[in-house]
Amino acid sequence: MKLLRVGTAGAERPALLDAGGTLRDLSGLVADIDGALLADDTALDRVRAAAETGELPALDAAGLRIGPPLGRIGKVVCIGLNYHDHARETGVEPPPEPVVFLKAPDTVVGPNDTVLVPRGSAKTDWEVELAVVIGRTARYLDSAEEGLAHVAGYAVAHDVSEREFQIERGGTWDKGKNCETFNPLGPWLVTADEVPDPQRLSLRLWVNGELKQDGTTAEQIFSVGEVVRYLSRFMTLYPGDVINTGTPAGVAMGRPEPKPYLRAGDVVELEIAGLGRQRQELKDA
Repeated sequence: MKLLRVGTAGAERPALLDAGGTLRDLSGLVADIDGALLADDTALDRVRAAAETGELPALDAAGLRIGPPLGRIGKVVCIGLNYHDHARETGVEPPPEPVVFLKAPDTVVGPNDTVLVPRGSAKTDWEVELAVVIGRTARYLDSAEEGLAHVAGYAVAHDVSEREFQIERGGTWDKGKNCETFNPLGPWLVTADEVPDPQRLSLRLWVNGELKQDGTTAEQIFSVGEVVRYLSRFMTLYPGDVINTGTPAGVAMGRPEPKPYLRAGDVVELEIAGLGRQRQELKDA
């Protein structure tokens, strides 16, 4: 299933994109697309059955904002330097264990919402990423296979980053990762049954129409299942938590000087095969 949330920011309603491409209203069937729904197999079965019978009312998509496909996110856990090609372009050795940092849930915005360049920023960067959404509580898992079994679905994420804040201002990466609007998510939450192998997905990103990133999750150093397993040894993952699993090569930071960092007026578009496409215009904060 392709689950999504539509409407004005803070007042989104749950919806579904059916097999024929029609937007369907789920608000009469479920309260929201969130961790509570993803953990409830009975509720998800009702949604699937309603989608198959065609009984869900259609929505007019014209002019309708698409919000983040997940409400009430508990935490956003991110994996840094998780692609072999990205590690090479930044001149670092592949990490022996996953590099972990957090983004605040309030950085999450819709897939086509405006992204704000922070005040004083000179190094705002792009990163297309596969986002993993947890559907079952995960703690102390023993295998990558168990990790995959705890995944409810997948989405496109844009892990926007300010490199000066992240690297040159001391402390952890958090200062360069948690600026407002720095995590567009969506358009859809695609349930795991529609993604048989998350290590065979292509990711692309364009800036002002120029292709910048063209990668595949096959380049991940730590697979999706391994990332979930690993994280479950250090924190409890709950239904509705999101994991950004890293970015492939092609970011501004990895390019020759002068590095083409983002500025107000730029347009970023990104997609992952089968998971949808995003488009953001950048403005000054």
